[in-house]
Amino acid sequence: MPTDSPQRIHDEGALRYITFPLLETCGVTRHLFSTRKGGVSTGQYAEMNLSFRNGDREEAVRRNYEILCAAVGLSPDRLVLSRQTHTANVRVVRADDIGKGITRPCDYDDVDGLITDLPEVGLVTHFADCVPLLFCDPVRKVVATSHAGWRGTVAEIGRVTVEKMRDVFGCDPADLRAVIGPSIHACCYEVDEPVREGLLATGLPTDGLLTPTAPGHYRLDLQETNRRILLRAGLTENHIAVSDLCTCCHSDFLHSHRATAGRRGILAAVIALRAEKI
Repeated sequence: MPTDSPQRIHDEGALRYITFPLLETCGVTRHLFSTRKGGVSTGQYAEMNLSFRNGDREEAVRRNYEILCAAVGLSPDRLVLSRQTHTANVRVVRADDIGKGITRPCDYDDVDGLITDLPEVGLVTHFADCVPLLFCDPVRKVVATSHAGWRGTVAEIGRVTVEKMRDVFGCDPADLRAVIGPSIHACCYEVDEPVREGLLATGLPTDGLLTPTAPGHYRLDLQETNRRILLRAGLTENHIAVSDLCTCCHSDFLHSHRATAGRRGILAAVIALRAEKI
């Protein structure tokens, strides 16, 4: 990858994962985005599957988390998993949430976004074409991650996440850094009229977002849609990075629902706030 790329691809033995320079330069996060490479899952889940809920062997998924956590410098029992249902619900993670979804059962559902100011607590959201949103406030020391499929996008989960960071932790949107991670791009993402109507209801300018392909069918640019949502929420242009990796085009190393007709594993975005050095 060139030095000005929105992401860096790391190969450590069999493990391949992605980081984002915009978040690295904040200096306060641990983060990564997984790929298919470097785990122990087999069959349609191979190799790195990070979902306990899609039929893979539990012991394989646990081992995958151990491998991934070693790369990011976190302990698996310090993770907190989302319970995604394509909502715009965002949960503030407190100390009693640590380990939920990994070493402890979740006592919540319908959660597509997570926020915390707790150090060394890894927030985890899952993907297989939908848009990862990762946030860092280097001033207030707050991190977040949200899952934006088309439903979450038109419900503006990006804006909801920013507003919750502001309301709960006093974050100034102008201080936030945000990454729009690897996801399906317009080249591979055709939608129908209900999706177009949902997008129109947001009031966003739709120029360049929808490209007609047939009557009632369109190519949708989810990345640019989410970027415009974040700009409208108060982020600045130079504080937003957009990955140029399409999960469907690169299904050889990224899980893609559309590329495999649903026979696939799950990718994960992981972000944590670094403990301050004493």
